[in-house]
Amino acid sequence: MYFNVHPDIRFKALWFFTGVALIALVIYLSLTSSPIDTGLNFPYEDKLYHALAYLALMGWFGQIYHTVRQRNILAIAFITLGLSMEYMQSFDPNRMAEFADMIANFAGVLIGYMLTATGLKNTLLFIEQRFFRLPG
Repeated sequence: MYFNVHPDIRFKALWFFTGVALIALVIYLSLTSSPIDTGLNFPYEDKLYHALAYLALMGWFGQIYHTVRQRNILAIAFITLGLSMEYMQSFDPNRMAEFADMIANFAGVLIGYMLTATGLKNTLLFIEQRFFRLPG
């Protein structure tokens, strides 16, 4: 099977379905006709949010699925999701598909991919061991 969860993770379902909820949130925020306005208004604000969203997705799932093959598949899936969301925005008159958003999505995936190749890939495992000490 291509997607075997990291063997030391105990709350596999919790982490997986939290990740699915993150994907659903990114899809909703990408396709809603009334995007959230944070009111911060700094240059390239939306590009930062795009990058952070896809960094979060790749970073989250890269902690659950550690092998290089699994991370490669996830990266391709999230890049495809980012491209698809931008394409879908072109059908909403209140939204605008932008090439720069696609690049920001890609950058977020790339940064998440690189971070999950470091010790940060064990953050969820650390949380389990630190805060959810279970016998055995």
